[in-house]
Amino acid sequence: MRIIVLLLLFANITLFAYTKLDAASGEAARLTQQVQPEKIRLLSPPEVAALGPSKIASLNDVCVELGPLSDAERGRALAELEPLALGRVLSQKRVEADGAYWVNLSAFPNRAAAEKRVAELRALGVREAAVVDAAKGQSAISFGIFRSESAAILHAEFLSRLGVPSAKVEPRPPSLVQMALVVRDPQQPVVTRLRELQAQFPGSELKTGACS
Repeated sequence: MRIIVLLLLFANITLFAYTKLDAASGEAARLTQQVQPEKIRLLSPPEVAALGPSKIASLNDVCVELGPLSDAERGRALAELEPLALGRVLSQKRVEADGAYWVNLSAFPNRAAAEKRVAELRALGVREAAVVDAAKGQSAISFGIFRSESAAILHAEFLSRLGVPSAKVEPRPPSLVQMALVVRDPQQPVVTRLRELQAQFPGSELKTGACS
């Protein structure tokens, strides 16, 4: 009988010691050591976007915007996106072009004359050309808007090599308004395609942020 009592006492002591040890180094203690709230930081949509198309696709209520685009560029971009059947998730908005310089051909007497010249330019391989309104009822052809004069000059030199030596670099008219394409909650293939298109339009940007 005495042996049984001693065995029960020993078992209780062992259980007590195990309970204390588990409290000190068990799962609860390990979780306390692992979770450090001060080191947790939520990424903004642009920061997640920098991680790649798959991360953008994992966000909710996020819009990807491609622009600014001229009328001709917008038409091309829409045609390129048409196979993706975006439907209502694709929208357009007017944006103030924030570039400081633009490359252009100006002083066409009317829009018809400018559009005729655009057709000739496309035959030369110049795709980024759009007719815009100019002063006194005249028209001009825009080849894109650029943030810096040096970038605009480089594009003008590229056009000269294509056979358009008369393209000019000038400060952007304050009244010039362009468009942007906006895709809401895009899937990974859509983001990848938008990135490919952005590289085709000089002066355009791809922005990621909360939908307005």
